[in-house]
Amino acid sequence: MHAIARFSCPLAQAGQFRADLASAHKVLSGCPGYVRGEFGQNLDDPTLWSLVTHWESVGSYRRALSSTPAKLEVMPILARAIDEPGAYE
Repeated sequence: MHAIARFSCPLAQAGQFRADLASAHKVLSGCPGYVRGEFGQNLDDPTLWSLVTHWESVGSYRRALSSTPAKLEVMPILARAIDEPGAYE
């Protein structure tokens, strides 16, 4: 399965937001069931960002999000995501 989180971030905060996404991605990449992932800034609208991760199963994704490191470093970033469905088969 893959998870897509999209974000809107003012340009003035882009440098810090990129660092925060990199940190969140690093935490997720160390979780069991993680397959691959990437994050980036939209080419047409630089205030938009995405974090895309691929997982062995929905269970591994949910367990990763419930881990202590994810609660501390990933969830604060995901709380800033645009409110829309993001988990896909």
